[in-house]
Amino acid sequence: NIISFIGMARLSLAALALLGVAASFSAPTAAAFQLQLPKLEFPAFGVPAANKAAAAATELEGQLLGSIKEINRLSNSEEIDQLVAKLESSGLGIERPAIAHELFGAWRLIHTSNADTASPIQRKAVDASKYNIFQNIELSEDDVLIVSQVVKFGPESQLKVDALASTSAFPLPELTERESSTTLGLNILGVSLVGEQAKPDPNRPDSRVDFVFDSGRFDLRGASFPYPVPFRLPILRDVVKGWIDITYLSPLRIRIARGNKGTTFVLVKEEEDQ
Repeated sequence: NIISFIGMARLSLAALALLGVAASFSAPTAAAFQLQLPKLEFPAFGVPAANKAAAAATELEGQLLGSIKEINRLSNSEEIDQLVAKLESSGLGIERPAIAHELFGAWRLIHTSNADTASPIQRKAVDASKYNIFQNIELSEDDVLIVSQVVKFGPESQLKVDALASTSAFPLPELTERESSTTLGLNILGVSLVGEQAKPDPNRPDSRVDFVFDSGRFDLRGASFPYPVPFRLPILRDVVKGWIDITYLSPLRIRIARGNKGTTFVLVKEEEDQ
């Protein structure tokens, strides 16, 4: 019995000891529990920056297209100039546009500024708004960049003038800097910027496409006639050189360019099946 009493006493002491240990581990408070949890940060949900930029570009492009519809293709407009300047300075266009794959294809001219420095032939053709004018940019079979100006008189009639072109991706050794601003001192083919005024903008790398007109022809319902300017004549080879600076290029929609004669062009991309 004494042994049993001693045993029970020991068990009671052990139980009391366990209760004391358990009491020392009291349940944590709500504040302590929060401190033990790692801080989790969740991303803010909203419209991604890229989508906002695309929406801004689309809105400006829509305003520009709407303004162009209200005037002639060959004209000067302060509103259009302002919208063009906004797109050019927006930073929303494709970088290095002269070597971007989006540049290739058929582009329809919808607006050009009326500059006195443009050639009389160019102004006459552009002013004839009943004819569609296209600029096709493509590679030849031997990987020469070709820029073609096409005036469509009808389904089976057109004028097409081809120019050999050069960019950093497709350089053409012949295309050195133009030296003369006019043709024999006359404004026959327009007045071009030359020298320091013709230097490309260093803040817009790979934006320039240099070219030299090379050949042209009229195709009129099956009959073909040469364009009456001998582009390959050595005395004319320098003055038929030019360039365009692509100041804004959007994917599959609008291209804005400024030419060597001070003219601003706005073009829209045509569907491939057209």
